[in-house]
Amino acid sequence: MPGLENLGLWGLFIGTFLAATVVPFSSDALYVAILAMTKDPVGCLVVGTLGNWLGSLSTYWIGWLGKWEWMEKYFKVKRETLEKQKHYVDKYGVWLGLLCWVPIIGDVFAIALGFYHAKPFYCAITMLIGKFLRFLLWTLFFI
Repeated sequence: MPGLENLGLWGLFIGTFLAATVVPFSSDALYVAILAMTKDPVGCLVVGTLGNWLGSLSTYWIGWLGKWEWMEKYFKVKRETLEKQKHYVDKYGVWLGLLCWVPIIGDVFAIALGFYHAKPFYCAITMLIGKFLRFLLWTLFFI
C-alpha cells in the first residue's frame, strides 16, 4: 500500500495488520522498505510481528463467527466436505497457525482455524511464532 512507508513504524503496524487480513498486498515488501528506511531492526521486528499477528487473530475471529449452514447455503459446500476439512483441522489445526504467514493461503488457514473452532490460545501462540520467525529471517537477511 503506497504511502505507508512514510509513516515509519506506525505505517508498518497498519500495513502488516491489513496484510494479514483479506487485504491483498505484501507485508514483506513493506517490512523490508521500512527496515531499510528506519534502520531499527528491533522496532521493526516487534511492530511487524505484532501487527501481522493481530491481523491474523482478527481473521481467525471472523472465521469463528462463520456458520456451517452459511457455507452450505451460500457457497454450495457439501457437509461431507466440511466434515472432512474439520477432521484435518482437528488433527493438525494448531500447527497450521505456524503457516498463517504464508502469502495468500495463510489467510485461508487463519479463517479455517477460526471457522472450525481450533483451540484459540494454541492457535494464537503458533501464529505468533510463525509471524515472528518470518520477520526475524527478513531482519537477519537485511541487517
